[in-house]
Amino acid sequence: MKLIVGIILCCLCFYASGKQSTQQKKLESLKSLIFNNAKATVTLNSTDLKQLLSLSRPNLRKAKTAYSGRKIGFYASLKNYKKHAGGQTVIFDDILVNDGNGYDDRTGVFTCPAAGTYMFVVDVLLYKHARLSLRLNKTTIAKIYRGSNFTKSPAIQISRTVLLKLKRGDHVKIVSDFNNIHIRSNKYSGFTGTFLY
Repeated sequence: MKLIVGIILCCLCFYASGKQSTQQKKLESLKSLIFNNAKATVTLNSTDLKQLLSLSRPNLRKAKTAYSGRKIGFYASLKNYKKHAGGQTVIFDDILVNDGNGYDDRTGVFTCPAAGTYMFVVDVLLYKHARLSLRLNKTTIAKIYRGSNFTKSPAIQISRTVLLKLKRGDHVKIVSDFNNIHIRSNKYSGFTGTFLY
């Protein structure tokens, strides 16, 4: 009887170890499958990432070449109260910012140093009947108008914002369209331009 119980116990142990061995093999196989799948995913992702980077590099180089990392922007106001004749460029001669040196405070003209899209803002305090034009080279792009029927206040603050696609060397300026236009100084009137992209 002891012999039979011993044989049964040996069989059970052998069977249990065989079953454990099979489970161990299944577990190892599953670990290997997961590891290989993760490795393939990482390889695939890094291959895709390398391809994506190689495709974007030429565009990145073009953008760097076009812009060269320079900051371009200006803000200038009027130092003194001025009257302007018709057809005369309004010279904002008090420069507060001139990154890229595109704005010339002697001529009142912004000369584009790098092609791209720019935003310009002209903000003026006008007296009496007046009209100003924002010009790109010799073409009027936008106008600012102050009518004569404002009797309660002699001065009106008016602004205009425009986006322009410029080529290198293009000129942008503000021109007085009427004779004897009164523009207030003392930081009430200014001309701003900045490179966007």
